[in-house]
Amino acid sequence: MAETKAASATPLPSPAKWAPVLAVGWLIPGGGHFLLRRNGRGAALLGAVAVMFLVGLLMRGTMFQPQTGDLLTTVIYVGGFIGDLASGLFYFLATWLGYNQPDVAGHVHDYGTKFLVAAGLLNILAMVDAFEIATGRKD
Repeated sequence: MAETKAASATPLPSPAKWAPVLAVGWLIPGGGHFLLRRNGRGAALLGAVAVMFLVGLLMRGTMFQPQTGDLLTTVIYVGGFIGDLASGLFYFLATWLGYNQPDVAGHVHDYGTKFLVAAGLLNILAMVDAFEIATGRKD
């Protein structure tokens, strides 16, 4: 079974075909889809990530900073930082403009933090989708 699966797998095209799609898709949510002329999908993803990020900011969510320590602390803080960073331009714009909400107790702030990370995770899914379209694995 492993041989048939390996034989049916198509080789990966050169990185020149899919690397710009991933880079633009990370920096501008939905940008990879715009490069691939999937404007409707790109606009929907850009809008969804932008609204989630904006809602997280309006709820005064905290941006994660990478911290190490025990395993759970490392997974939460480094994973949260990667999720925030995956929002691309929105993350850089917010930090450049000085957004730095301290971690405070409260349900609203906690949900805001989750919205900020979820915006980045949605952008990662958009990047995977754009990669699959660029490599011909998906129409």
